Amino acid sequence: MTESRTLFEKIWQRHLVKPYGDRSLIYIDRHFLQETTCFEAYDALRKAGIGVHAPSKTFAVIDHCVSTEPNRTAKSWPATTFWIEAMRRNCEEFGVELYDIDDQRQGIVHVIGPELGVALPGVTLVCGDSHTATCGGLGAWAFGIGTSQVGQVLASQCLLLNKPRTLRATFTGKRGKGVYAKDMILGLIGKYGTAAGTGYAVEYAGPAIRDLPIEGRMTISNMSVEFGARSGFVAADDATFSYLHGRPFVPKGADWDRALEDWRLQVSDEGAIFERELELDCSTLAPQISWGTSPQDVMAIDRPVPDPLSANDSERRATMEKAISYMGVEPGMSLMGMPIDVAFLGSCTNSRLSDIEEAARIVRGRKVSPNVRALVVPGSTAVKAQAEAMGLDEIFKAAGFEWREAGCSMCVSGNGDIVPPGKRSISTTNRNFENRQGPASRTHIASPAMVAAAAVEGCITDVRRLEGIE
Repeated sequence: MTESRTLFEKIWQRHLVKPYGDRSLIYIDRHFLQETTCFEAYDALRKAGIGVHAPSKTFAVIDHCVSTEPNRTAKSWPATTFWIEAMRRNCEEFGVELYDIDDQRQGIVHVIGPELGVALPGVTLVCGDSHTATCGGLGAWAFGIGTSQVGQVLASQCLLLNKPRTLRATFTGKRGKGVYAKDMILGLIGKYGTAAGTGYAVEYAGPAIRDLPIEGRMTISNMSVEFGARSGFVAADDATFSYLHGRPFVPKGADWDRALEDWRLQVSDEGAIFERELELDCSTLAPQISWGTSPQDVMAIDRPVPDPLSANDSERRATMEKAISYMGVEPGMSLMGMPIDVAFLGSCTNSRLSDIEEAARIVRGRKVSPNVRALVVPGSTAVKAQAEAMGLDEIFKAAGFEWREAGCSMCVSGNGDIVPPGKRSISTTNRNFENRQGPASRTHIASPAMVAAAAVEGCITDVRRLEGIE
């Protein structure tokens, strides 16, 4: 009788080249490059006198450093012009195709991977960026790597890795009004902490996961990193196959039929044993908002800021006290009604078409509060074009939002889009660390709907109070 295996075990075994003691050599199917983490890797290849092993499996994009201003160029934000121009030179020298600033395929790396069909069920996919886990929403084993590992993949299309353990996070129940994928993953992190996934490959499962659209599953997988894991994924199903069909790098014709037959097997077997099991009941979940400087510093919007005295240990108590001080909040206070200065819709977590549609439902017919700067930064040039074809850009511009070009924008604050010191932002990003969106900036992370609601109200609010949402 064949032993029941998890999805991760199946992918690992399929890509295992050779064991080496405690580590194993793993074949990498797809490799994405972004401009801030591959410069030294290219330089190492040059010094070693070797080329890129598999250029056809290597995809490069400019997303982190690029300005999102209309009519941008490589020189729009002079502080990063070097990185953009170096990326162009290196890709040309080593024969790697680059999705440059004016390319219709340009966008945030973790957005264009799925939309181009580079990310597929059961493949191994890496990039020099921690949020590569996003592509796990399609059933890929996708994870971020360091610059030295970028060089290893460029040179050999393989990586020497420690095998992670397996964890299944099961989401039960049915989401209520105003609750989205972002609330689900924030709820999981808030319940179990940012170290719960450390050392694990996380599989997200359960009826609430299956109920999500594919782009929602990407949001869940994206924040695996904030859960402590390098990778997280959702097994592919008919919704996945429908999403993928016809995309540029997806198999066509008879190859599609063969791929589909294989992908249907890329699931955890019934009875497969995971080394850890966690659960979250979504029927009791309210819209989430972060109050501190870690993604685990999160709470339901209708709850008060927690008291550090409630912490289980002195270390956690100290970090809570520091976070409360940095964020300018108080234990026991409600965040509802707290004025904001910036509302940011974007990042690899929530910048896809469905995210923009969610926000547009809230914004339609309303105006951005006079004291708020509000931005929409689509995750890719294709997403921007789709949204414009639907007239969503006009909804946002009529309300007073800035409608920008595709890029990482305020998530990394290394491209000119910055929250000023001391100002408060509500953001669809994945991280709310100190100084993340700019020196001394304060960030509250939430869903696109929550960010849109705050933009028009001028303060943090419960999106369920506004009309026009499903």
